[in-house]
Amino acid sequence: MNRKSLLLFFGIAIIVTLVYSNHFENDFHFDDFHSIVQNPYIRDIHNLPRFFVDTDMASVLPSNRVWRPLVFCSFTIDYWLGHGLKPLYFHLSTFFWFLVLLALLLALYRKVFSSAGGEDVWFAGFATALFALNPAIAETINYINQRAELYSGLGVVAGIVVWGYAPRMRKYGLYLLPFVAAMLSKPQAMVFPLLLFFYIWLVDGDDAKTALRRTVPALLATAVLAWVTLAMTPKTYLPGAASAYSYRITQPIVIFRYFRTFFLPTGLTADTDRVAFRSILDGDALFGFVFVAGLIYAAFRATRRAETRPIAFGLFWFLLMVLPTSVFPLAEVENDHRMFIPFAGLALAAVWALALWVRSHSVRREFVAAGCALVLLAFAAGAWERNKVWRTEESLWYDVTLKSPYNGRGLMNYGLTQMQKGQNAQALDYFTRALVFNPNYSILEVNLGVVNGALLNDAEAERHFARAAALAPTEATSHYYYAVWLRGRGRLDDAVRQLNIAIANNPSFLDAPHLLMAIYAQQVNTNLLRQTATETLARFPQDVEAKEWLANAAALRPTAETYLNQSLVFYQQRNFEESILAARQALQLKPDSWEAWNNIAASYNSEAKWDEGIKAAQEAVRLRPDSQLAKNNLAWAVQQKALLQKGKGF
Repeated sequence: MNRKSLLLFFGIAIIVTLVYSNHFENDFHFDDFHSIVQNPYIRDIHNLPRFFVDTDMASVLPSNRVWRPLVFCSFTIDYWLGHGLKPLYFHLSTFFWFLVLLALLLALYRKVFSSAGGEDVWFAGFATALFALNPAIAETINYINQRAELYSGLGVVAGIVVWGYAPRMRKYGLYLLPFVAAMLSKPQAMVFPLLLFFYIWLVDGDDAKTALRRTVPALLATAVLAWVTLAMTPKTYLPGAASAYSYRITQPIVIFRYFRTFFLPTGLTADTDRVAFRSILDGDALFGFVFVAGLIYAAFRATRRAETRPIAFGLFWFLLMVLPTSVFPLAEVENDHRMFIPFAGLALAAVWALALWVRSHSVRREFVAAGCALVLLAFAAGAWERNKVWRTEESLWYDVTLKSPYNGRGLMNYGLTQMQKGQNAQALDYFTRALVFNPNYSILEVNLGVVNGALLNDAEAERHFARAAALAPTEATSHYYYAVWLRGRGRLDDAVRQLNIAIANNPSFLDAPHLLMAIYAQQVNTNLLRQTATETLARFPQDVEAKEWLANAAALRPTAETYLNQSLVFYQQRNFEESILAARQALQLKPDSWEAWNNIAASYNSEAKWDEGIKAAQEAVRLRPDSQLAKNNLAWAVQQKALLQKGKGF
């Protein structure tokens, strides 16, 4: 960059930093949880090389595991720098590379504009700022897991810039290095050879045949990297689309919506409620195809004149960068973070069209500058507001319920934020509404189980937990939250069984072994506690919780509460003799435990041993005269003994 460009970049960087200054403390969201927050592998800096060879480390959810080694290496470095899961360090990392991308875009825009006789650096600066401040860009910058979009786009742009500014280095293939990094971040970068072809043709000015010949190395590199990516993608990965045909016929109208959003960035949402078309005749599907055809026509028409070729290059950029997510069926038919790099092309095309209009009309530069400033100011205000929406899980998902009211996942996630605040009735309402749109969603069933458990609707809670496990039998979270509820009900053995299923299905989900160790400690089962801690540490040597349990296992001693809990579990299992034995062990440690005497009374009563029940209940009442539960057990035993003596009892 020359001095003028450098000063312009620093000005843009300062403005963008000010606009995004309210996002650095924003929470983790959505896919951040399974790929970052719950991912034990990013907690050990020594795992960096392993991310290139082991996709099991990409997520705690097998269905979401993908091969993006550079992205997960960056998460690990951020965790290491921040000494933990501190969003600030993750956001700082993302934002730094965002600024690097802006510097490269400024250089690229200058190169493209100058190829058509546009030497004015201010238009290149405006295009850079227009991209940077578009509110839709905030959907990627705030979403930490989607820095993959940023890295992928950064590598593609850097490859083009290296090609354009270092022609002598082309024979060494150095322009391919950023592209390789892009492919190691997200496979959407595979369109790089096509983008390079249009750059050579439209910007360098070579004929199409020469341009094609020069892209051969990039094509070969793409083929190899695409094969490696496919080979490294685990079989457990589920893209999520129900119908590839329905997904693809919906994409043209989605592309139209992306295009419109660049100029009018309203209605942004973190999770869309758009559903795929079933037929090409549905809704505005045909309009979408007409729009895309028209856009392609406009791009090719713009190639006819040297002065309009930057517009053509920008439109081809947009079309090529939306191509991967349009061709490969994914879970959501549209997603606002997918607009990130495609918008770099639209910024180029739109600003050059403006530059040509200014050239052909006698418009005072002050008016043009004022108009551009107003647009940037409006965009900056929108980006600032989107940052505020992404502040917390509650603010984000509340916005989704407003923008995407037919999205069951959005309703569920907002309900989850209410449940975490203790607003269980409100949470249940949102979960029930979500069930209309997602009737077979295992995670929703889990949350219905949790909230019904909190509301003491135990039968309903267990029904939902069982259905969640049936819908996703290999999903560790279904069994884990079932175990949490079972433990709360004193059904420790059942909880242990669910946790063992969870661990067998997904050893990377550390919440399960952590809870299992806590239950073993509660049962004072030191052997199984040590075994579980040792097995966990064999897989995750840096796991702090397993280390603590292993260190403290020898010091565990049974307490009165331990035996009382065991007594309750045995009673619920109708193993009354063991319940009585556990309660008497509690009395040895705590002779004045009315709860232990009450458990003994209840067990004797269940065995119709009324005399023993009366004695135990009398002792419970003596120790706790105000206990209605103990009084009820005593009254029941006395009544049944009297009936028995009259010949009317059991």
